[in-house]
Amino acid sequence: MAEIRIRNTNERISGEDNVKAFLDKQEVLYEHWDPNKLPEALRENFQLSDEDKAQILSTFDTEIRDLAGRRGYRTWDVIALSEATPNLEELLKKFEQVHTHTEDEVRAITAGKGIFIIKGDEETGYFDVELNAGDVISVPEGKPHFFTLMENKQIVAVRLFIETEGWIAHKYDDPAFQGA
Repeated sequence: MAEIRIRNTNERISGEDNVKAFLDKQEVLYEHWDPNKLPEALRENFQLSDEDKAQILSTFDTEIRDLAGRRGYRTWDVIALSEATPNLEELLKKFEQVHTHTEDEVRAITAGKGIFIIKGDEETGYFDVELNAGDVISVPEGKPHFFTLMENKQIVAVRLFIETEGWIAHKYDDPAFQGA
């Protein structure tokens, strides 16, 4: 289950209803899918074949199509990152810069852990959303954020897009942001 840490106060928010209420206020969509639907062999597998990815998409087809229908997403894929990912550290450096997009950034975590750092409203400032298997988040277009891995450096996520070519990051310089 997701947990939130507000950076300027170190306050933590946990529990699905509390997390959802906080993120709703910040205009960030949060849902939870049942990760136990996945076959056991895919629950902690971070080196996926194309067949494995297709099986993940098939397993969550109903949830993906429901979310896509409500939010206008037209395409989706699966990304898997782990220590086995070539050039992982270089890839993470690109992720770990505050940026915006011209469409939502959506992740449905199916295995592992990840963290979104998001710029909230004026009162809240930046906050971390620590995600686990089953957590689904959609950071709205134009909202400054970035995504990275947690200490275990392992994640599998379904990504949904409006534009078929995917999203492009636009760097967001913010002197108020302080790294992790």
